[in-house]
Amino acid sequence: MTPTLTSATATARPRLVEPRGTLSAAVTEALRSNGTPAYRPGAVLTADPWGEDLQLALYLLYELHYRGFDGVDDDREWDPDLLRLRQAMEARFLHALSTELSDAPRSVEEAFAPLLVEPLDSAGGLSHHLARKGELWQLREYAALRSLYHLKEADPHVWVIPRLRGRAKAAMAAIEYDEFGAGRPDRIHARLFADLMVDLGLDSAYGRYLDQAPAPLLATVNLMSLFGLHRAHRGLLVGHFACVEVTSSPGSRRLAKAMRRCGAGPAAEHFYDEHVEADAVHEQVVRHEVIGGLLADEPSLEPDIAFGCAATVHLEDRLAEHIGVAWAEGRSALRTPLSARTRERAE
Repeated sequence: MTPTLTSATATARPRLVEPRGTLSAAVTEALRSNGTPAYRPGAVLTADPWGEDLQLALYLLYELHYRGFDGVDDDREWDPDLLRLRQAMEARFLHALSTELSDAPRSVEEAFAPLLVEPLDSAGGLSHHLARKGELWQLREYAALRSLYHLKEADPHVWVIPRLRGRAKAAMAAIEYDEFGAGRPDRIHARLFADLMVDLGLDSAYGRYLDQAPAPLLATVNLMSLFGLHRAHRGLLVGHFACVEVTSSPGSRRLAKAMRRCGAGPAAEHFYDEHVEADAVHEQVVRHEVIGGLLADEPSLEPDIAFGCAATVHLEDRLAEHIGVAWAEGRSALRTPLSARTRERAE
């Protein structure tokens, strides 16, 4: 029987998952016990900035600013000990990004120009693979992974609106209004993605696939939370958001094709069809009005906008490589494969 989206499914708070190392264990235990995170001095400095442990720990702390977790008090969102640990991990993450992107573009034109032209050789692109020869089990894995963002789609970007003014603020608010359904709750993009998951026989509960999501996926979601939660990173967040909007329409067209070819279902097709049209418009608005307005007000933020774009591309490339290697070897890109019972429901 195909699962259905209920109000309980849509509003339930996710459960904490098992830790993946010292830092995530410290965060998990602190949240479960309502206590202080316990970790050895230097644990953050020696942690792999791309690893499962640090990325999960960051994700758990960021999630306190979204829906939180079942059994965790809301006031832990601003717990000073948790924030202190988060700040140290953010610094580790940002340092790794800066190191790997030491030659990143510093101008908006240089950062975005490559994204505005479809490459002649697109054989390695993940959406190209899914459109041409992706299988239903791969589409389901892709949706399960992306659900950690798409079930809260556009939420991280709202934080930048109070930090903008004039043209940039008005344009950003207009785009977000579309993302949130233009006044219609059934058209909220997060809801459309939940409907897509139902079509694919996946559990559409918020945060359901956190335990199965690998570090490269967590890093892509953590990036937007990191940028969104800091006023100092408003330029980075705008660069990230613009990168997503610029690349969304062509990618969504390919994913819609993949959904049709595999018979995924009407809601699965509709989610990406919606993004083909909407994001083609959003691309123009974000480039000319959000970025243009922000640069008119604060021209010194241009390197930040460019870096936000470059960081987004870098993390998406890391994720695509992780997924591509796993699928080329005929194995799941998730930490644990989707259950056979769920797969049977979809097929």
